[in-house]
Amino acid sequence: MNATKPVLLLIPGMLNTAAIWREVTPYLDGLADIRLANVLTQTSIADMARDAWQQVADMSAATPLVICGFSMGGYTALEMLAHPVRAVNGLGLLDTSARPESAEGRVTREKTIAAIEKNFSRLVDGILQFGTVAATQAKPDLVQAIRQVMLDAGPEAAIRQNRAIMARADSLSFLKTLAMPALVMCGLEDKITPPELSSEMASLIPGARLAWIENAGHMTPLEQPARVAELLKTLL
Repeated sequence: MNATKPVLLLIPGMLNTAAIWREVTPYLDGLADIRLANVLTQTSIADMARDAWQQVADMSAATPLVICGFSMGGYTALEMLAHPVRAVNGLGLLDTSARPESAEGRVTREKTIAAIEKNFSRLVDGILQFGTVAATQAKPDLVQAIRQVMLDAGPEAAIRQNRAIMARADSLSFLKTLAMPALVMCGLEDKITPPELSSEMASLIPGARLAWIENAGHMTPLEQPARVAELLKTLL
């Protein structure tokens, strides 16, 4: 076992501040040097990846690096690996996809951007309802916590992120080239990036493991943080 504590870089998704990971990280105390990427200011997935690499620029070559991207953060993680700055020792892909935006998806995102401009808080409530399971929705404090993470990201960042996602790369063929331990995870009731997208990724990455997160929709880091942390420990 490597005595050097690994660095774990966690990448938030769309409409997430770093607080999306706040319930996960306490379970990992002492196991890793945890760093959080910021994906709120950029206009492209490539720029998000570039800035995420800067979060680990001070690492020594001997320190293991594990990257985990949630939702849009998964697109960012794959973009990082497509333009590597240093070796990566483990990859986590959580509630995400390797597919490019579809024509239908682009139309939906244009409608989303219009909804953001019209009434951001209403748009957030709609995503919250669609992206979580009934058990989550029955917990007012949890619902408010998830809502606040999205509201704090803000409408301007949300618009930038939607446009960045619309232009994301097709990473399906790239997955076949990955040569590192990889863990693909997804909420069993995720309607935003449905489980079949995770199955697809796991089937393409050589040696990848696939893990389901029960009683969760899309917002797994806040819906089931203990389970997400348990899975990340296997990469560390």
